[in-house]
Amino acid sequence: MAHTSLLARLRSSLARFGLAAALSMTVALPIAALAPSAAYAQSAAQRIADHFSSVPSMHGNFVQFDPNGRQSEGKFYIERPGKVRFDYTNTPLRVIADGSNVAINNKKLNTWDTYPLSETPLKLLLDRRIDLSEANIQSVKEEPDLTTIVMGDRSVFGNSRITMMFDPKTSDLKQWTIRDKQGRDTTVMIFDVQEGGNIQDSAFKIPYTAISQGQTGN
Repeated sequence: MAHTSLLARLRSSLARFGLAAALSMTVALPIAALAPSAAYAQSAAQRIADHFSSVPSMHGNFVQFDPNGRQSEGKFYIERPGKVRFDYTNTPLRVIADGSNVAINNKKLNTWDTYPLSETPLKLLLDRRIDLSEANIQSVKEEPDLTTIVMGDRSVFGNSRITMMFDPKTSDLKQWTIRDKQGRDTTVMIFDVQEGGNIQDSAFKIPYTAISQGQTGN
């Protein structure tokens, strides 16, 4: 495996398999540029983030486009903290995060690629609480029908970041975009979302032993 950074390898895998979507994003102003309403905007954004974080699990459908505009779709499952699963329709790809790592499995090629979750901005979305502290938040933009929160941590993710878009009335998450160090955006849009309910632990299981032994069957 090429000795590139983990984030670059993750971005390459995501782009190759169409994990996410590249859509035009509304540019959010830095918090410093929002003064004197910055404190209010951040407080409102934190309330929305806290509501979203209070949902222990959810599942539904997604549509996404990779940075080249290729579209894919399927079903997703989220369980806090740190767990997510994407099952794609009409493609052998699946993506699993088990709280520690993110694994990309191509069932047709019989391959697994794993990356530390802590080194990807996806961690900020899946944390037990979305912390909009100065260390993480980059900008907030409030509009009548959309609240946009941009988060990152240069000390951990470099120039990579995650942009989350919420319905300000319901605090429901509508989509998120991960920007890699090369400035390439990958976006996931979710719909038909059902909150709560039990998701089987096996949904987030990564077969580490089988992977280490080269027995990466389906």
